[in-house]
Amino acid sequence: MNQALDRRPKVHAWHIQEREYARQEERRGRRHAYEHIAPAATALVVIDMVPFFVSQSPYALGVVPNIACLAAGLRAAGGTVAWILPTGPPARSEFYGPRVAELFDHRADGAPLRDRLWPQFRVDDQDIVIDKTAASAFFPGRCRLPHLLDQRGIDTVLITGTITNVCCESSARDAGTLGYRVIMVADANAARTDQEHNATLHTIYRTFGDVRPTTDILDLVRNP
Repeated sequence: MNQALDRRPKVHAWHIQEREYARQEERRGRRHAYEHIAPAATALVVIDMVPFFVSQSPYALGVVPNIACLAAGLRAAGGTVAWILPTGPPARSEFYGPRVAELFDHRADGAPLRDRLWPQFRVDDQDIVIDKTAASAFFPGRCRLPHLLDQRGIDTVLITGTITNVCCESSARDAGTLGYRVIMVADANAARTDQEHNATLHTIYRTFGDVRPTTDILDLVRNP
């Protein structure tokens, strides 16, 4: 198959099983945990949307428009947009192997944080642009994001970015542990396969937060 075709933008065929929706509806009387959000107390958290990852992933390319729409919509409503970029400690060669470890070690290339973001995104002066040194943007001591969000009175976080089942899931779990209202945006996260993506959506929806598509989030932002 042609490599260029392999890298055309794709969107995950995401879903939550009906039996899981039914289980939550029986437990709490409604399908979604969070039926309302206050835009001023909400942050869109965009994880690792940098060329190092995005250019290699059709699914990451596919979520760029949705993330951009969410950022514009939430920003216009008075919310916060936080761009989270990977820095990380040196990659362990014994774990990744020498070739992949070297690639990871050169992913930042010393560029300023804003310059490392995928170029199709618009960054506003009021946005948060910050790096993390762990998979999770909410792990204590590895990212200043929780501190910055607390300063702005944020209680709800919308998790987007790549990779769904690694850094995005890690961030969602830790954000939930810290007491944030977590919503993972189903069609604004990217994994390597639909199976991996949907496994994370199931886990988050069942235990750590809510799962909604971009259109739902924009409706909630416009009609708080």
